[in-house]
Amino acid sequence: MVLESFGVGEGDVPTVMLHGFLGTGRNLRSLAAAWSAADPRRRFLLPDLTGHGSSPALPASADLFTLARDVVDTARAQGISGPFDWVGHSLGGRVSLAGSLHVPEAVRSVTLLDITPGPVPGDLSESGKVLGVLLQAPPRADNRRAMRAELTGRGLSEPLADWLLMNLVTQPDGVKWRFDRQALAELHSRVNGTDLWEAVERQGRPPMRCIRGGKAKYVSDADAERMVAAGCPVATLPDAGHFVHVDAPQALLEWLMQEA
Repeated sequence: MVLESFGVGEGDVPTVMLHGFLGTGRNLRSLAAAWSAADPRRRFLLPDLTGHGSSPALPASADLFTLARDVVDTARAQGISGPFDWVGHSLGGRVSLAGSLHVPEAVRSVTLLDITPGPVPGDLSESGKVLGVLLQAPPRADNRRAMRAELTGRGLSEPLADWLLMNLVTQPDGVKWRFDRQALAELHSRVNGTDLWEAVERQGRPPMRCIRGGKAKYVSDADAERMVAAGCPVATLPDAGHFVHVDAPQALLEWLMQEA
């Protein structure tokens, strides 16, 4: 399945950047633009993952491997023929690990942005809390302001509400959600429960690295130690939360520019 995507840069080092749950490729546009300016050798592809943004809907029983194969199909459709670098935030990182297992010929390296290979406990999942609010919200509203009030009235912060509102489409009678909320809820429980340690700990895997937010809880100290023991270095941005590319963009870029 070919996904909606856009490119940044015109270099000959293909790099695919994958957003997190409920996001779109646009979430990583600023990071891709800064990285491209600093390293013109790279060519970035930023897709909307399956079921997200303007990409096709999720097929029944879709999992991380479904999403990874769709990323490869999209890269091939955009003329990327060989292996490429995968850089994934949150869900995007887990898709990248799945790709290294199921489409290894397409994976040159994996960079994880604040995500663990292990199953994500429900009480740690920030996206799970956002999803809970999203499922309670009405399917449509008269306008964006009304839907924003629905989200903030259920406890979402204004920045998170505004981020979700990027997934509204305008119709003659108001606005509605672009994605299938129930399908995404089913995907969320499925992908968070997947154990991907094999991707990090197996012999002959591609180079991997991870950076975590010091204020986030997705990558525990124990997870970091296990990754390092498997040869996957882990760095920490002490003042960043889960959205490392938003909270510490310059420090993240400097780390990304270091050759793994």
